[in-house]
Amino acid sequence: MLRDTIKTETVAAMKAKDKERTAALRLIAAKIKDRDIELRTSEAPADDDAMVIDVLQKMAKQRRESIQMYQDGGRTELAEQEQAELAVIEEFLPQQMSEAETMAAIESIKAEISAEGMKDMGKVMAELKARHGTQLDMGKASGWVKASLS
Repeated sequence: MLRDTIKTETVAAMKAKDKERTAALRLIAAKIKDRDIELRTSEAPADDDAMVIDVLQKMAKQRRESIQMYQDGGRTELAEQEQAELAVIEEFLPQQMSEAETMAAIESIKAEISAEGMKDMGKVMAELKARHGTQLDMGKASGWVKASLS
């Protein structure tokens, strides 16, 4: 499981005395624990790896936004720190689908559910997320689905 891999990597980073990597891995573990606590009050837990990947994707998105803001503000040292954290986070994310693969998946789903216009965007997005949610940036995919249906 992905959770165990992260724990193992944390121990390895601590033994190697790699402070930045250890700090980033501890941040990841803390976010995962936060999500565990959050899910205790809701319904039965879903697929654990899917939940961990969801947490990692949100963390990666936050880091990308922070990097952009720090670069715009001239804070290169903070941008570099965020970039290092992003690199560690991305190690645990599955390979993202390319634009061509995503477009092919969108076209395939459109054909299967007979999507014709913008009124079917929700159906296409739901199916796309169900099939490829962990391998896609759903923000970008949304734009591609919209362009495909219009």
